[in-house]
Amino acid sequence: MNVALDIKPDLPAHPNDIDRRRIERALRSRERYRYVSAHITGVAGGYLIECPCCSRNIDVKGGIIDVAMLRHDGASANWQVFRKDHKQGIWKLHSTHQRLAAVTDLLNADPERVFWQ
Repeated sequence: MNVALDIKPDLPAHPNDIDRRRIERALRSRERYRYVSAHITGVAGGYLIECPCCSRNIDVKGGIIDVAMLRHDGASANWQVFRKDHKQGIWKLHSTHQRLAAVTDLLNADPERVFWQ
């Protein structure tokens, strides 16, 4: 018996709603900006994390700022983590990880305070 599957191999694996929710849940354990809700949006090949600027370091009015960009490289199966250089207005590669859990652990701890500013 032959079964036809409706598989679309050209569709990228990311973003997807399951991983977006995993990131959202994981970020509830972060050490910085715990009192505001992070917003995770799917973007081409990954996820954008934004949050209100409570410190007023980046936006004195407390507006929504970019926290991190996560990109999944399908060829290497690695996650690339980008931080925002707010002064220059550009994304900079921070690190590469094999697992999404390692990425969320990094974002939750943020020891250098480069994401949650």
